[in-house]
Amino acid sequence: MGKLLVKFAIPSIFALLVLELYNMVDTVYAGKFLGPNAIASLTVTFPIQRLIIAVGLLVAVGGSTYAARSFGEKNLQEVKKIIITSFCLTFLVSAAVSCIIAIFRIPILYALGASKATFPLAQSYISIILMGGIFQSLSVVICYIMVSLGKTRTTLYANLIGVILNIIINQLLLGVFNMGIQGAAIATVISQIASFIYACIEFKAVKKNFNIKLSASEVSESVSKEILKEIVTIGFSTFVIEIADAVVAVVLNNILSVIGGDSAIVISGLITKISMFMFVTIIGISSAVQPIIAYNYGAKNYSRIKEVLFAAIKTVISTSLILWAVLMIFAPQIAGFLLKDVNLLNDTVSAFRICISLLPFVGVYYIGIYYFQAVGEAKKSFLFSIFRETLVFIPLVILFSQLFGVKGVWITYPVTDAIVSLTSMIFLYRDFRVEFRAMDSLNNAI
Repeated sequence: MGKLLVKFAIPSIFALLVLELYNMVDTVYAGKFLGPNAIASLTVTFPIQRLIIAVGLLVAVGGSTYAARSFGEKNLQEVKKIIITSFCLTFLVSAAVSCIIAIFRIPILYALGASKATFPLAQSYISIILMGGIFQSLSVVICYIMVSLGKTRTTLYANLIGVILNIIINQLLLGVFNMGIQGAAIATVISQIASFIYACIEFKAVKKNFNIKLSASEVSESVSKEILKEIVTIGFSTFVIEIADAVVAVVLNNILSVIGGDSAIVISGLITKISMFMFVTIIGISSAVQPIIAYNYGAKNYSRIKEVLFAAIKTVISTSLILWAVLMIFAPQIAGFLLKDVNLLNDTVSAFRICISLLPFVGVYYIGIYYFQAVGEAKKSFLFSIFRETLVFIPLVILFSQLFGVKGVWITYPVTDAIVSLTSMIFLYRDFRVEFRAMDSLNNAI
């Protein structure tokens, strides 16, 4: 079980890491060649990038989980319809979202916390980034579908190509040709397109096996309200998680711009970038159980589901604790790599250590979200997905910022993690106990 979990977890972690690294790499080079205002502008645009990622993950998680469940049931015709529907839905929604943001980008950027100093950079950056949104979303969907069918290497290699190209092109366009913030955006779009092309090449084998032609007649036969509803229902919790992060970023940007100015936004952006390494590990391991559980749920192998869950909980807590220790010890060096301002650096390190102090314990919370998605418990998954950011963090950060100022914002993170972790453990224990009794009874009957 450990080997199987690792097989699915590594590509999942890497895929999420690369999605975050596009903005992270741009931030590194922007901070190095353009200064703090560029970092602040990328922090302002991050919620938009998060929205684009959320659209891709909604369909990717929903379609791949539904496909894995149908694959476990040996319903290959249904798998084919799910794949085709996922592609069509991704293309239409991604194109629509990118167009809407492009049209209303000026008021959107100001609403996200842009100032007179950061707005020109933010507008230049996001105007180019939107061109790659549809390629990024389609690439994510293809990779997740491949993982659900047991082909995990595609995700690993596609994302590896994307991140390596992004680094190389950023160095050329910013370091050699001095193209500024536009160069960072162009580097990201080119790397996203390259990753998409590789994913398409690898997908040819699946396309051949399932006899997928993507013709107008085949699309009309495959796309149905039932499949669309199931994909959106399953993937909606993941979408909410990503959107909740974007909403939190908007709330923080607006609060910090008032009580701390652009320097506080820079610190917040850097904390987000560095803590991202822990988040993608926690969410990557948690989401890795989803196709495994979905497949075994479709195959009615309930004892296997129980085994997977407990292995995942042990793995996510132990792994995140190790990574937490590394980040706490080497926080000055990591933050110093992204930021050269000594005064901001000291404040960033202090705030960062406060923010992640209890983060390793939220792994159980994310395990619960993906477990409920895999077994079709959409309502429970949704309630879990909105709990941390929407129901706990946002009300607390508004309160604490008024009481304690900027420091209150940083204190909100560990307080939220403590509440969420304890609450999740209690609710999951009660729910799992009931579910496992039912599963054991079904296994005995079978």
